[in-house]
Order: sequence, then C-alpha cells, then structure tokens
Amino acid sequence: MNVKKVGELLVDQKLITQEQLIEALDLQKVFPDQPVGQLLCKLGFIKESDLSSVLDQKNKRRKLTDILVAGGLLDQQKISHAREVGKQNNITLEKALLKLNYVDEEILSKAIASQYDMPYVQINSVDLDVSLSRYISAVYAQKQRIAPISKIGNTLTLAMAQPLKSHDIRELEDSIRLKIISAIATETSISKSLKRLYNIDTVSTTSAHDEVNLDLVPDSIVDLLSKTSAGDEPEVEEETKKVTEKDSVIVKLVNKIIYDAYMNKASDIHIEPYPGKKDVIVRTRVDGQCSIYQRIPYKYKFALPSRIKIMGDLDIAERRKPQDGKIEFKKFGPLDIELRVATMPTVGGLEDVVIRVLASGDPLGFNDLGLTERNLRVFKESLSRPHGLILVVGPTGSGKTTTLHSGLAQINQTNRKIWTAEDPVEITQPGLRQVQINPRIGFTFAAALRSFLRLDPDVIMVGEMRDEETASTAVEASLTGHLVFSTLHTNSAPETVTRLLEMGLDPYSFSDSLVCILAQRLARRLCKDCKESYQPSEAEYNEMVDEYGRDDFANTGLGIADVVMFHAVGCDRCGHSGYRGRLGIHEVLECTDALKGLIKRRSDTDLVRNQAASDGMTTLKQDGILKVLQGVTDIHEVRRVCIK
Repeated sequence: MNVKKVGELLVDQKLITQEQLIEALDLQKVFPDQPVGQLLCKLGFIKESDLSSVLDQKNKRRKLTDILVAGGLLDQQKISHAREVGKQNNITLEKALLKLNYVDEEILSKAIASQYDMPYVQINSVDLDVSLSRYISAVYAQKQRIAPISKIGNTLTLAMAQPLKSHDIRELEDSIRLKIISAIATETSISKSLKRLYNIDTVSTTSAHDEVNLDLVPDSIVDLLSKTSAGDEPEVEEETKKVTEKDSVIVKLVNKIIYDAYMNKASDIHIEPYPGKKDVIVRTRVDGQCSIYQRIPYKYKFALPSRIKIMGDLDIAERRKPQDGKIEFKKFGPLDIELRVATMPTVGGLEDVVIRVLASGDPLGFNDLGLTERNLRVFKESLSRPHGLILVVGPTGSGKTTTLHSGLAQINQTNRKIWTAEDPVEITQPGLRQVQINPRIGFTFAAALRSFLRLDPDVIMVGEMRDEETASTAVEASLTGHLVFSTLHTNSAPETVTRLLEMGLDPYSFSDSLVCILAQRLARRLCKDCKESYQPSEAEYNEMVDEYGRDDFANTGLGIADVVMFHAVGCDRCGHSGYRGRLGIHEVLECTDALKGLIKRRSDTDLVRNQAASDGMTTLKQDGILKVLQGVTDIHEVRRVCIK
C-alpha cells in the first residue's frame, strides 16, 4: 500500500503546485527539523487553516512522542514505561508522562503546540480581564479546558490544553460572532485562569497527579525525607503500628526506593539499619557493584523492614529468625516486576532486608553472549547433541541462567519437549514448560528432575546441582537419551570436573554423559561515550602478557606496538563511574576423548586444565584479556573478576 506524504496530498488537492513543493523540500534541506507543511506556510504557499484541515483529515500529524524523542527529552524505555503506567491506571500517555516526572507541563504543552502547528502561550492569570468570561460559558470552558485570555477587535484568543476540533471552533465562532485564534497553554495555567474568570476550581479535571495514587511514584526522595520529624529513639511496637495503619510516608518511601532501583538497573537493594541513632543505610547493586543510594533517618529503622515484610506476606511479628518471600510490585506501584525478599535478624533487635529485582523478560540473543569464535562453535555443537550433559558454572550473579536460556532459545522448537526446574523463574520463553521449585514442601530440584523423566521430555534444564542426588539423576537422564542443562557454583570449568567426582558421581557414567562445561564471569563494560584509549607502557604490557601466558600470547601475533587499551573516565551517561552495562567472560571446556580418559582415572584439576588447554580452551583470564584488547573492558575489571 502506497502511503502518500503531506506534500503529495496538498498537491493532489490543488492547494499547492508541484514547483512550490519542490521549493519547500529544498528549504527543508537547510532546516531539516522543520516539517514540510510548516515551511509551505512560512513561504506563503498555503494557509495554516488549510494545512491543519488536511493533516487532521489524513491523520498526518507527527506523534507527540516522536517530537519529544527528537528533542532529546524522552527515550523509548521511558515511553514504554509511561504507556504501561497509563494502561494500569487508566490515564492518558500525557498524564502518565507528567506523573512519572519524565517531562514537565511546559515542555509537554510546547510539544503539543508543535504537533498541531499552534502557538504556545504563558498566561498571567492575575492580569486577565474578567469581562472576557462573558464570551464563553463557564460550563463549556470547564468541560473543554479552555480559557479566553485576550480580545483585540473581533478576534478572541482561546488558550487550551488540547486543540479543539475544527468544526467545534467554527461552531463557537458562529455562536459568539467572533474570529477565534487557538493557542496551547499548560493545564495548570488554564485552571488558574478559570479560577480568575469564573471563580471555579478545576483541579479534579486538570491535575494528572491527583488522578493516580500518589503512593505509586513519589516526586523526590528528598521531599519524602524532609517530612520526617526529629524525635526520640522509636519503639518497635509504635513503628509497626504505623505501618499496619499504612503511614503514607513509609509506603511512599519504600515504593520510591524500589522504583529508583529498577530505573537505575539495580539487581539488589540492601536495607541496613544500625543500633542507636545512626541512619539506615540503603545500598543498591548496579553492574555488580554496591553503592550507597540513600541514608534514611533512624526513626524508620523498624518501619522500613516491617513495610517490606507486609508487601511480601511475611510474618511482621517474627523478628528472631530469617524469612524469605516474594513481592508482586504491580499491586503496590507502577512497575509490573517481581521482587525476592530475604530478611535477617541483626544486632540490637534489628532486621536487614535484601530485595532482589528479578530481571524478568526475554532471553538474551545467542550472538549477544559475547562468546569468542571457538567458544561459540563448541557451545553450538554441544546444543545440537541429541543427549548429554551441558553445565554452566560460576558464582552467584554471574549470568549462568541468562546463558542457559539463550542456549535453550537456540533449540526451542515445536518438535522438542523442554522442561525446566528453576528457583526462581526469571526468564520466560513460549514453548518451554517452566516449573518453580518449592523446597519447603519437598519439591526440590531432584524431585522435579525425577518427575520430568515421566513426562516424555527431550530436553531438561535443572536450575542448580546442589547435591549428589540431583547430579546423579541428571547424569542418568543424560545417558537415557535426554539433553540435560544445569548450573554449578564452581570457580572454573576444570574445577567442576573434580567437584562432581568428589560429590560422589560414578566417573564412567559422568565421563560418558558430559558434553561441555562453560564457566563465566561478568565484568563491567567500559562506557562507550567517555572511554579513552592509551598506549600501555612496557611494564604494563609485560605484566599483561605474563598473566595471559607468554607462549599462548605469542600465538596471537600481537606486539606492544599493536596493543591499544582503554581506561574508564566517567560522564553523565554512566553516572561518572566510567562503566555502563556488563559483558561475559568465558572459558569453555570441551569433553574430548582424552578428557574422558582423565575423568575415568579421577585425575586432579591441574591435569584436567592442561588437557583442556591443549584441546583449545582459553582460560577465563585469557578470554578477559582478549576483550581488553578489543576495547570493551579494562584490565582492572578482568583482574577483579578472574582469580587466575
């Protein structure tokens, strides 16, 4: 279907000539931000009223969001979030943007004015002539959110929050026998004007902030903390009572902490109260690094944990033992996210709370994992196997689940039945049958795995091998024709082999089932906007080569003159840390025939590592150094996350 542009429509309707359109298009090359329609008006080729009529008829107006994005005032993430909030609270996108403080009223009104090619006006309601009220009825003015603000001769200027339709303007002109000039103004200024002209209050219809529960997203944590009053050491019972009565400041405070953590892409929130009159410290973990987000007055040291426990359906009266639960935040705030909560009693009858923000969503693209060519090939070949055991290993928070789900997405087809047992289910994929385990009722990974074998699976993913029972059942499943994925908390791929043997696995069964082991870490990625390149000194170069291994580094063919490295600087985009986002560092151990022989002989870790290296495996640190040479991270990050 051929969709005609504005200029072509104007030519078709004989409102302009082809030569006039060409002249306007030539002028647009000089002013690329100006729409063709506006340039045609400025050149005097068409009236604004005629242009407006055509744009409205053909639905050719620029989208408000496009105008705000083009002006650098919004990005797609904020627009998507505002749409979600608007949908959940049954308010317009514009009101959601205001509520979330993504734009202020003036900016929004100016964007609306630009969208409809109308002037934007600032109204001084104090100076308004009250006699203007006789031209427009109070009921109509309030209903349409319009205000007459000046009259010169037979022309009346009307300020409005949203443009009236053309036929409404014409009917109004016929009714009052005056020509009307329309202008856009903020809802607040129109509300003040109506108060001045008609002595009516329109707050209920004009304030977006009143239409959404203010508990959702408070304006500023500083404003909230300013509402706290100094006083004596709080009593546990008093503060708990406040929470059960839904003290608005505490509710808003917790919502704001969670909201800000999510918007800053934090993975965890730590609430840390201290005895006496010391502030409660709130820390967030972003890109694997903890930093202080806010200091909360000590008065809330009992109330904050209690509020979070209520949200997570935990026992508010139990403060002597750890508890854990989950929060569906959409019940309390504007974000549709799930949170995991864990509490821990600390000194002085206090409780620490750690909230994990679950990164629910789609799996990461397979090619976005950051695997080197050899590692990608080995991992892909392993995924194509009909049966066997594939392990992804590393410490907590190293991205193991993300990698596993990316691998599953590669083989997630209608001809394969895939079962997963996870704790918790963070990433969802259509086609997978995903199960949440519950150890409290005896539904463990081992129990889920045994049940899966009775459900005719092709592929099984077990969230974690925590014990010999789970590991043995996984090995048996892989030997009976199933492709089995799992994770393990070990430092490296070679160490995983010896750990599982020490766990009690039969070396013959294990060696026959193992396909590959992928170990990984997450290092912070250098900010693209501010990183700076430099030539390493000879001492720094030699130190890096020694860490890589001189013989292995010689195979890269790189000399000191070929090496360019980068270091972190810091800018507004990365919060002046010099880093933004994270990347994976990997080592992939391929279970070759030689390696199978070592497993059967229960060889130690060093022999397994040497054999894996001769089979082509690069260690975690070597892979990290290769990524330093690519300029995506720095050597300090690699040393921080890789032991050796």
